[in-house]
Amino acid sequence: MKAKFLFIALLLVAFFTPDLFAQDADDVLGYWLTQEGDSQVKIFKAKNGKYYGNIKWLDEPNEEDGTPKLDDDNPDPELQKKPVLGLQILKGFKFDSKDKEWVDGTIYDPKNGKTYKCFIWFEEGNDVTLHVKGFIGFSLLGREVEWTREEKLRE
Repeated sequence: MKAKFLFIALLLVAFFTPDLFAQDADDVLGYWLTQEGDSQVKIFKAKNGKYYGNIKWLDEPNEEDGTPKLDDDNPDPELQKKPVLGLQILKGFKFDSKDKEWVDGTIYDPKNGKTYKCFIWFEEGNDVTLHVKGFIGFSLLGREVEWTREEKLRE
């Protein structure tokens, strides 16, 4: 009888344990402080079902003369006139439920005006630290940063 009970208990644990750490596609939504702590990005889900992120707060949103910081490193002269605050830097991510990560997106770095392929993920059981990896070509080559979840928009 003890062996039968133990077998059933182990079976139940094995069956239900994966759900304890299940990643939901919308877990990435919300406000994220970038690794350097100089900007905050809000990740949202668009009507097309993909995930995007806009810069919603900057530690220093203005130049010394009081004018807004512009995206002046952008290779497109027309986009160089846009303020960095409000820029959409994450584009087109979709959730891969098998690998528990957001893939097939891009990340734009306003500090150098370059756009990179990108994927993002959480470590299992941790939805407070978001891993963001931008790369050119192969994902083995690239730069990974960690963003920290925040409850609300910074002021």
